[in-house]
Amino acid sequence: MSEPTPVFDDLRAESEELDRLVAGLSAERWRAATPAPGWSVAHQIAHLAWTDRSAFLAVTDPEQFRALVEKALAAPDSFVDQGAEEGAALAPEELLDRWRAGRAALDGALRAAAPGARFPWYGPPMSAASVATGRLMETWAHGQDVADALGAVRAPSDRLRHVVRIGVRARDFAFAVRGLPAPGEEFRVEVVAPSGAVWTYGPEDAAQRVAGPALDFCLLVTQRAHRADLAVRADGADADRWLDIAQAFAGPPGAGRPPRAEAVAEGSAS
Repeated sequence: MSEPTPVFDDLRAESEELDRLVAGLSAERWRAATPAPGWSVAHQIAHLAWTDRSAFLAVTDPEQFRALVEKALAAPDSFVDQGAEEGAALAPEELLDRWRAGRAALDGALRAAAPGARFPWYGPPMSAASVATGRLMETWAHGQDVADALGAVRAPSDRLRHVVRIGVRARDFAFAVRGLPAPGEEFRVEVVAPSGAVWTYGPEDAAQRVAGPALDFCLLVTQRAHRADLAVRADGADADRWLDIAQAFAGPPGAGRPPRAEAVAEGSAS
């Protein structure tokens, strides 16, 4: 059995917070459009349920998971949307029940995983803690889409440290996925947590530096807000370039979000 780790509890808490946001919604509100084109609130929750199921299979049945990977490779442009569409077509109560059951099953599987075990994923194999960290990042990011659709403001918590960590570690991936060479030196990243603590990564004397609120950094690396609307700052050309392309999620480069002023102008014009 895996050693107890805070990320398992943090993933559970992040999921429960999002659950409270959607549990009492009317059917009409479940159909509310989110900032992701073509995705409603139901699509967002369906995607989380689908990905939780994928993670559960990766931990408990690698052969079934590999079959999912083959399907993804066969239809890379539609695989994710198809899973979201299928779940979003369910009645809200059924979708909510499916999401709850799936995340409970995943929680149990992660806690029961053997120490040191590594599990297949769409990228490199991961430990149980890394699987949970990835699920927390996605739950928080898609939860932000839901909150934006509903006009809700979420109070940030220090669970964001997991999202920050993924964002920092994914620096070279963000360059590679765009066909760009990764910087040859480490960056210094300093972000202020919601609690007021300062989280730091990289050498203190690094020439390339990034700093700002942890919430803004997380919005940046999950591409839930445009850099122009965030208080994240870079010193150094490579660090500045990174902030333009940063992404904490696997897969091809995301389209990101337009600057708030541009989005407001488009909405007014329509």
